[in-house]
Amino acid sequence: MFDITKYQGIIPAFYACYDEKGEISPKAVQELTQYYVDKGVKGLYVGGSSGECIYQTVPERKLLLENVMKVAKGKLTVIAHVACNGTRESMELAAHAESCGVDAIASIPPIYFHLPDAAIAKYWNDISSAAPNTDFIIYNIPQLAGVALNPGLLSTMLENPHCIGVKNSSMPVEDIEKWVHCGAKVVFNGPDEQLLGGLVSGATGGIGGTYGVMPEVFLKIYELATTGRDLAKARELQQDACQIIYKMCSGKGNMYAMIKEILRLTGGPDIGGVRDPLLNLVESDKAIAKECVEMINAVKAKL
Repeated sequence: MFDITKYQGIIPAFYACYDEKGEISPKAVQELTQYYVDKGVKGLYVGGSSGECIYQTVPERKLLLENVMKVAKGKLTVIAHVACNGTRESMELAAHAESCGVDAIASIPPIYFHLPDAAIAKYWNDISSAAPNTDFIIYNIPQLAGVALNPGLLSTMLENPHCIGVKNSSMPVEDIEKWVHCGAKVVFNGPDEQLLGGLVSGATGGIGGTYGVMPEVFLKIYELATTGRDLAKARELQQDACQIIYKMCSGKGNMYAMIKEILRLTGGPDIGGVRDPLLNLVESDKAIAKECVEMINAVKAKL
């Protein structure tokens, strides 16, 4: 029987963890995973955009997931994003993820070539077939993938009994309502700036790239939104989170480099920088990171 409860809640998108040489650090991966176990989040989304997946090899992505599972298995819901440019490599990662015991796999559509819906559905179903005992989630992020999910394509995919729904990272909250109406069992809100709006529109939970540096804030938004206890407070916290996100994006370095610096400053593990061609922080960005920490601490004091 399908258990929706394991997908209800706050699921940080897991960050790439590198050592001083820029290689995947199993130690840092395990430390970051334990950090989130201790924070009380529902699960982790591994190998997605926040995890710099497109700049990692297949063996690196396997190594990272294996070390997440060493800590998270039985404690957190784990969704592994397995998409690569080619179907063959994606299926390899899907089979590996299932062998590791993940709860679900996810995939963006094929990128670069603008393929017809039939080709996209085949790509996703081929990936799903490599993990026949694992839930499959569509990752809709048209602003980066260049392809947008539509109701017809989702309806086709829902004919696959393993396809349970969508991680929706398109900006319109209306899209969440569309996927719910189409019959998706699970719809995750993707844009962190609209978690509250997504939940009110029917999202099962949230998967977000900034959750990892302020999980307490997003956990409280989720609690207030899903219980209906204090929507005014939830709106206030959502607005606070948005201001922090805007500040994170105001530096010269990549947002994930900023996030990793904030994580270090707030007592999290050192997980290195970002991998080229993403830009690491310049000296002036460090002051912005400290401002973000002050803003996060101020919001946490209100919880």
